[in-house]
Amino acid sequence: MTTRNVWRPLALVAGLALLATACGGTTRDDVAQQSSASAAAPASSAAADPNAPIKPGLKIAFLPKQVNNPYFTIANGGGIEAAKEFGGEGKEVGPSEASASSQVSYINTLIQQKQDAIVISANDPNAVVPALRQAKDAGIKVVSYDSDTAPEGRDLFVNQASAEDLGRTEVQLLAEQIGHKGKIAILSATPNATNQNTWIEFMKDELTKPEYKDMELVKVAYGNDEDQKSFTETQGLLRAYPDLAGIISPTTVGIAAAARYLSDSSFKGKVKLTGLGTPNQLRKFVKDGTIDGFELWSPGDLGYLASYAAAALASGQISGAEGEKFKAGKLGEYTIGAKGEILLGKPTVFTKDNIDDFDF
Repeated sequence: MTTRNVWRPLALVAGLALLATACGGTTRDDVAQQSSASAAAPASSAAADPNAPIKPGLKIAFLPKQVNNPYFTIANGGGIEAAKEFGGEGKEVGPSEASASSQVSYINTLIQQKQDAIVISANDPNAVVPALRQAKDAGIKVVSYDSDTAPEGRDLFVNQASAEDLGRTEVQLLAEQIGHKGKIAILSATPNATNQNTWIEFMKDELTKPEYKDMELVKVAYGNDEDQKSFTETQGLLRAYPDLAGIISPTTVGIAAAARYLSDSSFKGKVKLTGLGTPNQLRKFVKDGTIDGFELWSPGDLGYLASYAAAALASGQISGAEGEKFKAGKLGEYTIGAKGEILLGKPTVFTKDNIDDFDF
């Protein structure tokens, strides 16, 4: 994880000012199941040259689920910083709402602008594919990050962490906090968010194990990655289930909104809350006892890695084939895995004992 010496300016602006972030990551497994196409991302027919230099002046566009979103501000800030390192130009464009087709018009514009690469966190794995295929036909490299597209829509997917690790550890964290017994709920993002749905499936599978026999998942609610709706959904969960023991919110928007509601209610300290969030966003809730622990990867590192992956593709260092390697600046060397996936690494658990060691 990135500690307090990295991404400080972005985190202070983004994490504290808006609290509207969306941890929308998608797993390849889920997208592969939803896509009727081949599970493997198509690699370029051109032979890769691992010794090729990164081309100067590469234009790389970051297309998040929504702009003015602290999580993506940090992630894309990392990507733009990487672009500066290798002599390229990075920019962020995108919709203000995270609807399924809201990114299509931006992809079309980026094609007209002749970008060298598009780095996208997809609101919907399939809605963006036709436009992305047009981008690829125009010679633009496509890297998905955080939230994957269907495989035929991109060259690579930079995954923040193993979907299974995230889904199962969320349950494990909450189970420890509630003594492995009681009713629990999940506060997700949008119903079609592929990352959320995949993590939730692993959560449900984890809950089938004998050690969770006294825990019951009573509802999956959706806050649509909107702060106020997530706040209202939390309120609704507790009205419907006043004996709720805990909530898992695998979205930084949801966990922040839920924490805000719990911190000013009679449920504070009684209903446990965990999920995915940033340290700067949730620090005060950890310190006041609203949250015992939560987890996340480094958003800045995720964008940084995606930027270098896009540059390596656009420069011909890699084609997207399994086993190819490339260097990602300060993060070191990465290897492309099966189906065009690059894994950033394992998430970190944040508690009152370590949260002040991190600043993003």
